[in-house]
Amino acid sequence: MKNGVELSNPLEIVQRMLEVATQELDLPQGVYEILKKPKRILKVSIPVRMDDGTYREFEGYRSQHLDVLGPTKGGVRFHPGVTEDEVAALSIWMSMKAAILGIPYGGGKGGIVVNPKELSERELEELSRGFIRELEPIMGPEKDIPAPDVNTTPQIMGWMIDEFSRLKGKNVPGTITGKPLILGGSEGRVEATGRGVVFTIEDAAKKLGLELEGMTAVVQGFGNVGSITAKLLHERGVKVLGIVDAGGGIYHKDGLPIEELIGYAQTTGTVAGYNGYESLSNDDLFAADVDILVPAALENQITSVTGPTIRAKIVAEAANGPTTPDGNAAMEKNGVTVIPDILCNAGGVTVSYFEWVQNTTHLRWTEQEVNERLHTEMAEAFDDVYEMKEQKGCTMREAAYLVAVERIAQAMEARGWI
Repeated sequence: MKNGVELSNPLEIVQRMLEVATQELDLPQGVYEILKKPKRILKVSIPVRMDDGTYREFEGYRSQHLDVLGPTKGGVRFHPGVTEDEVAALSIWMSMKAAILGIPYGGGKGGIVVNPKELSERELEELSRGFIRELEPIMGPEKDIPAPDVNTTPQIMGWMIDEFSRLKGKNVPGTITGKPLILGGSEGRVEATGRGVVFTIEDAAKKLGLELEGMTAVVQGFGNVGSITAKLLHERGVKVLGIVDAGGGIYHKDGLPIEELIGYAQTTGTVAGYNGYESLSNDDLFAADVDILVPAALENQITSVTGPTIRAKIVAEAANGPTTPDGNAAMEKNGVTVIPDILCNAGGVTVSYFEWVQNTTHLRWTEQEVNERLHTEMAEAFDDVYEMKEQKGCTMREAAYLVAVERIAQAMEARGWI
C-alpha cells in the first residue's frame, strides 16, 4: 500500500524488493542504484502494411537490464497491455532468474502493443520482422537474445531469426531461442517453463512432508505454461479441479480431463463451455479449497482482495509478477507456501540457455538429456533459495531475491563496478 493505494506497478514492486535485499545483505548503495533500472530501453515504432492496403504503426520495446553476468536474455510478448514499465520490470526479473539458476545471462525483455489475434498471419509475420529490423543493432548471441513469451510462438521466433540472419548476411541461430527444432531449437523448450514449475511444486511438497499424488490444484491461465503445468501435474496424480483463462473458467469436483481440454482450448480459444461443466470465476478459483494454486496468467492477480481468500497450501507463481505486495502479505499471514516467480518459472530461461549452448557448440541434446539437466538445475536452485530462507528466517520470495542479488553483487565486485 502506497498513499492508501495498493501498489501494482510491476517496476515499483520489483524495485522495492531489490532495495530490501540490498539492505539486508548490507551491500553498497551503488548496487541498488545499478539494479533498480535497466541499462537500456529501446522504444520503436513499427509500420505494418495491413491486408486492406492501409498502414498501421505498432509501438514496441526492448529492455536490457544488466549484462554483468553475460548477454541479456528474455522473451518478447505481443499483448495490448504492454507498457514500458512492465517490460522494464520483466527484464529485471529475468536478471534475478538467471542469477538464481547460475546462468551466465543478464535480463532482457521485449514487447509490442498489439492483440495478435486481430492480425492475419501475413500481418503478424511483417510485424515480427519489422521489430527485429529495429532491434538488430543491439541484438546478437553475445549481446541480447530474445525468446517466446506471452502470445509469441516458435513460428514467430522462426520469422525473427530469419530476418536477423538476412540482415547479418549469415546464419546466427544463437541470437534467438525458442525456435522451431529444424532451425536449431531445443528439444523440451516448449514444455520447459511448465515443467520447471512442476519440479518446484514437487520440491515444495517434499519440504512440507506432502505426497504430490492425490493432491488437488487449480490453474489460472491455460496458454503454454498453464496447460503444460496442468498436464504434468495430472500425470503425477494431481487432480486439477478448476481452470480459468481469458474466455472463462470451468470446475469439476472429480478433476478435469486435461489432455482433452488442451485440444478443446486449441480449437475454441478457451476452456469455457467444455462438456457443460460448472463455470468458475477468477475470484472462485483463488478461493478454491485445494492444495495447489498456479497463477499462470499476467501480473497483479493475487491482491489485497484475492490474497486473503486463498486456501491453497502451495502457490506456484508460473506467471511473472502475479502477486502484489499486499497480496503477498495476506498469503504470508495465512501460512501459504509461495514459490516465487523468479524461481518457479525459471525453467524457460534455463532451457533457452541450453538451446543457446547447443547452437554455440553445434551439438544436439535429446529431450531426455534436456529434461534431466533442467531437473538438476531447478532442484539446486530451489535448495539454494530454501537454504537462504532457513538461514535468514525469511520468506521464499525474500530468499530468492537475496540469492540473486548476492550473486549479481559478487559479479559487480569482480568487475570493479563497486
